[in-house]
Parts: sequence; C-alpha cells; structure tokens
Amino acid sequence: MEENYIYSGTKKLRCGYTTGSCAAAAAKAAAEALLTQRRVSDTEILTPKGIRLPLTVHRCELCGEKALCSVIKDSGDDPDITNGIEVCAEVSFAESGIEIAGGKGVGTVTKAGLNQPVGAAAINSVPRRMIADALCEVAEMNEYRGGFKVVISVPEGEELAKKTFNPRIGIVGGISVIGTTGIVEPMSSSALIETIRTEANIRRGEGRKTLLLTVGNYSEKFLAENRPELSEQCVMCSNYIGDAIDIGITLGFKNILIYGHIGKMVKLGSGIMNTHSSYADGRMETLIACGVLAGVDGSLLRSLIECATADAALDILYENGAAEKVLDVLTERIHSYLQARAKGSAQVGAVVFSYKNDMLLRTEYADEILKMTLEG
Repeated sequence: MEENYIYSGTKKLRCGYTTGSCAAAAAKAAAEALLTQRRVSDTEILTPKGIRLPLTVHRCELCGEKALCSVIKDSGDDPDITNGIEVCAEVSFAESGIEIAGGKGVGTVTKAGLNQPVGAAAINSVPRRMIADALCEVAEMNEYRGGFKVVISVPEGEELAKKTFNPRIGIVGGISVIGTTGIVEPMSSSALIETIRTEANIRRGEGRKTLLLTVGNYSEKFLAENRPELSEQCVMCSNYIGDAIDIGITLGFKNILIYGHIGKMVKLGSGIMNTHSSYADGRMETLIACGVLAGVDGSLLRSLIECATADAALDILYENGAAEKVLDVLTERIHSYLQARAKGSAQVGAVVFSYKNDMLLRTEYADEILKMTLEG
C-alpha cells in the first residue's frame, strides 16, 4: 500500500491502520469472495479520514455459503500492542440488512458506559459503520439485494487482551475493534512533547498571555462549540498535561487554562499528570476517595468500582444526589495538584466537562484566567 506519514516535531513517522480498518477490509474481501466465488488477494476501503486504503488480503477461504478473509494489522511507527495481529471476517448470506457479531478473540462488553451496550461485541460504532459501508459497496458492485452476516474474530485476541486495560474497564474475552479515523497516527512521546513545545512557543510569539490547553478531540470540539473565539489559540497536549504545564512555565506563561473531558481530567484529582490509560487509570478510585471525603455513603461508593467510565459513575452519583458533593471535593483536589505542579510559577486553572452532563466543574483560577484570556 502507499505509505502515509506524519511529522511529529522533526521526526517523520509512518502511519498505520486501525483494527477497525482491518475488520472492514477483511469483511469487504470476504463478501466479494462469497458473491463471486473467487479468492480475493487484495482490497481497498475508504477510511473515515477520507484516505483510500489498499490492503493485502492475508487469508481467503471459501466454504459453500461462507467466506473468510483476514488482514494483518500494521500500526506503522506507533508502538501499538496490536501490531502484526490477524483480523478475520467470516461473511455469510442473510435475507436482509447487515448483522455484525464478534467471534473468537473479540471482547464482550460487560459494563455500562462503553461505546457498545452490555452484552454486545466490543466492535465500536465507527468500525461497525466502516464494515457496513464496505459490504454495501460490494453488494452494489455485484447487484446483490440481500443481506450479510459478519463475524469478526482475532485469533490472538484473548491472550493479547490480558496485556491491556480491557478486563479492568469491563471488556472480557478479547480485544476491542476500534478506530475513529481508520488510520493510526504514531505517537512518539518525546516527539509529541516537542510538538507541544513548538505550538506553545508559537502562541507565545503571537503575544498570547494565556496558554490554552486541550487534552483531545473532545476538548477541541467542546471549545469550538462553547468558546469558538478561543479555538485558534488552543494547543492540544493530549495526555501530557504535566509536561504541557512545565513547557508553559519555561516559556514564560503566567496563566495556563486546561479544557478537558471528565474521563481524563478526573485523574488529576489523584495527581496523575499523564492521563494515558497505559500509564495510569485511577478514575474510579479518585471518585471514591472524593466521595469518602465528602461523606457519601460507603455502599454507594463501592458500586462505582464496577463502572467502566467516569460518565457512568457520575450517573450513579447524580441519581443518588451525591454528585455535587463529590465534584466539589474533586475540584479542590484538581486545583491543589495543578498548583503543586506549577510550584508558584504560574496560575493553572481547569474547565472539566462531560457531554452527558455538560459543564461539570471549574477550578479556583479558571474563571479569572478565562476572563483575562477573553480580554486579550
């Protein structure tokens, strides 16, 4: 396939493709093999990012009313644990529609709050749409009017999942089939931190007095919807909140404001400044600790440990009238840890939101910093 690259700092890094892209490509190849009764050696899909992705079919097996094809995952220069795995799709005929199920090595969702409902295969919504789009394309090309049943499997998935956070967050029996763009953009931590430094330095050169940080795509979207006048000022720090604060201080910013989704920002309440799941979790433990300090009933707090996401835990707290007390304590703790990181060299504020519950909290300096930022 034609290689795609991104630049991170001064490094040129090769992109790969997601498990979702592999599943969609394998399903498309299997559907084509089923409809034509010929083995398929390569296929092509359109990723959500708009990139046409030609892929080699690793395995193609025809057996009567079923066909199975597979694609080998290539993560490019990203240190992805799923690099090199085989992603399979078995396709058979159905009367109508497209049914997508998980087979061997694909996890099952057991906790509420994840991308798929409890009991469903851990194949996220974007890969499901990619698979459906690919199958519709094959059906149209072959003038087929019926439906398909697709079973996605990953032979190594069950063993591989033991090395991930999947069991902890409520996905059992295998890995997740994920990906929002279809393309894996490599994340080199040192290169990414230098990119943050470069972008922050550009904001300093523009005369900005506040370093405005976002921690991901959700944060950028939230800022664009609620403070569109600030969107062009933000620097995405991804999971590297602590490093971004350090960078802001070394560049001379006296005010730093962070916008982030509760799923990541809750970790700041335990002083976790790198919010990547492979570095630390602690979301439920942080909320439980805040609940203890707020005097929330212990049995209610114990129920939070089964939640897969911060949003799911907040739902329970809201239903029981305890959310406000817990969030008040969390706000204080986040503020305290942010100032400890800054060591008096800057004021650091945070705005924490949830699309499910809208704006959740602002730390002590947040409103003051935001006012100064808006005033220029």
